[in-house]
Amino acid sequence: MRRNRRTDWSRRMVRENTLTVDDLIWPLFLTEGTGIEQPVPSMPGVMRYSVDNIARQIEEAAELGIPAVALFPNTDPSLRDADGSEALNPENLICRACHAIKDTGLPIGIVTDVALDPYTSHGHDGLMKGETILNDETVAQLVAQALLQAEAGADVIAPSDMMDGRIGAIRAGLDAAGYRDVQIMSYAAKYASAFYGPFRDAVGTNATLVGDKRTYQMDPANSDEALHEVALDLEEGADMIMVKPGMPYLDIIRRVKDTFERPTFAYQVSGEYAMIMAAAGNGWLDGERAMMESLMAFKRAGADGVLTYFAPRAARKLKGLD
Repeated sequence: MRRNRRTDWSRRMVRENTLTVDDLIWPLFLTEGTGIEQPVPSMPGVMRYSVDNIARQIEEAAELGIPAVALFPNTDPSLRDADGSEALNPENLICRACHAIKDTGLPIGIVTDVALDPYTSHGHDGLMKGETILNDETVAQLVAQALLQAEAGADVIAPSDMMDGRIGAIRAGLDAAGYRDVQIMSYAAKYASAFYGPFRDAVGTNATLVGDKRTYQMDPANSDEALHEVALDLEEGADMIMVKPGMPYLDIIRRVKDTFERPTFAYQVSGEYAMIMAAAGNGWLDGERAMMESLMAFKRAGADGVLTYFAPRAARKLKGLD
């Protein structure tokens, strides 16, 4: 077996999986104001950008060949309320950023998050009555949110809320409004995970979240349930599906890809990124090698692409620029 491993050219020739820039989606955080590039303390190297600064990141993505960015807002606390009404404001952060990105004229796909947690005062992904998350009432609002984002220029609607039936409702709403070409990437198997902590810092929901999300996000103990969730979302019209988090759920990625053979994405979430960066910062591991190894793991597990905060850094590595 070692003969095939002896030289670099031979290892490359027999390599079973490859990672390319085309596999990367770059999540970007937005914040109010002008001229802002604000560090996220729990995510070294990750920033929140004001809308006027987002064009520079899109230019960098285009130069590196990254095909798409995913947008997430840190909504001003004064704009958050129990109903998440800012999600339906056509001038909210996401909508303004979509317009700004389209104005660059660069061939970058825009993936937008559909959920209410960045907009609600209680930090949940849906509308609430007492301590209960209301499913159908939330879905109606998610459809309206998706339509606003599509109108603003979103190319891919990515519902992360985990409400039942929302994919079918959003697909029907988009089609009826003339947005038949807008794709849906469903957060189909999204687990109630401890690995989301730094992301919640980045979008400001750690301070607002009341209770937890276990009544609508998946139990980490379950695997068969993920297949059921994915099957439902595909039947309802999802074009692509996602497993979130990534590294702790490689087995789910493999089962999903083998079962459905549809475009399957992994989200290397904030906690995964922060762990690698923290260990590298302390000199406990080689950060560059750990980054690339972790991304290759997603491809080996069957993912067609990865949402990762490492996207620009990994792209430079893949293109030989670092």
